[in-house]
Amino acid sequence: MSSFPEGLPKVALLDADFMVYRVGFSTEDVSAKTAKSRLTEFLHKVVYIDLKADDYEAYITGKTNFRFGVAKTKPYKGNRAKMEKPKHYEALREHLLTLGAVVSDNCEADDLVAIRATQFEFVIVGQDKDLMQLKGWHYNPVKEEFKQVSEEEANKSFWTQMLTGDVSDNIPGLAKVGPVKAAKTLKDCVSYDDMAKAAWKLYKDKGHDIEYFTEQGSLLWLQRYEGELWEPPKELT
Repeated sequence: MSSFPEGLPKVALLDADFMVYRVGFSTEDVSAKTAKSRLTEFLHKVVYIDLKADDYEAYITGKTNFRFGVAKTKPYKGNRAKMEKPKHYEALREHLLTLGAVVSDNCEADDLVAIRATQFEFVIVGQDKDLMQLKGWHYNPVKEEFKQVSEEEANKSFWTQMLTGDVSDNIPGLAKVGPVKAAKTLKDCVSYDDMAKAAWKLYKDKGHDIEYFTEQGSLLWLQRYEGELWEPPKELT
């Protein structure tokens, strides 16, 4: 584990979806009761041993999601239709509810994490790269790594995804633009608006309109308040 940082917030904020899969796939040869016990152990290890936190909030993704209606170019997460789920998937999700987890409604767990992270100071826990859009302390319990993300780094993470897209969620972004091209495009940008202008220029250069640009942003942006739908800066439109 990386060294324990000074001044770490005392409440953990968990995007707990990954826990269901991580524990689930490692417990397919045992009973649901044992799987649930191991999920409790994993969660408590992360919160109380790794983070030395006093409390936690946990969120899991529900069945409804505004992004399914936003996606016009490609079906959102359409490449996951046949993705295998762990044997005890439902049992572990239900167990998380008994441990205080909240199920998202018309959004995803990481949206609820983002909303809470804008309201209070937490340690953000998960392994989804989307969470790097959020400034503050992060902990990846799989790699056992801490990272403090600045506002500039958080903005750059979002705009990098705007350029590269997200293959895992079936979000196309820009064709033939990978991390190297994205880094070059955003290299001299400091503010959110500067990054927006640089990204929009590349979109236009590749023949895309503002509607396509807005679609990608709406799919990638984590909500900062309930019901938020991302829009590009006004000066671009």
